[in-house]
Amino acid sequence: MHLNMLKAKIHRVTVTHAELHYEGSIAIDGLLLDASGIREYEQIHAWNVNSGQRFVTYALRAEEGSGIISVNGSAARSAQAGDLLIIAAFAQLSEAELEKFEPTLVYADAKNGISHTNRSIPKQMAAA
Repeated sequence: MHLNMLKAKIHRVTVTHAELHYEGSIAIDGLLLDASGIREYEQIHAWNVNSGQRFVTYALRAEEGSGIISVNGSAARSAQAGDLLIIAAFAQLSEAELEKFEPTLVYADAKNGISHTNRSIPKQMAAA
């Protein structure tokens, strides 16, 4: 059996452009792609924190260090400049692969630079 697991996440990037008539999908600063392990043309899921909208598309590489997060083509209808996105990629893993697997989590700062990285999401606790 293979399970569809979170491979990588880029957490809370700010959309810099929404280009309806540009070919492609989400152009992501190359430093964020490298840190997350998401590859150019890989299928990604994007979740708009501001609107709650979710969509599936693919990653394009933007210039390294540019801070660009450009939602392009029809996906541009799902986000606008200033919106926060969570971008995720998934991988199918066998039970054996799961034993040593950890996702790559990249957290963005206000300028879409890398704030920090992690290999696990903190356990959610009950509200006090």
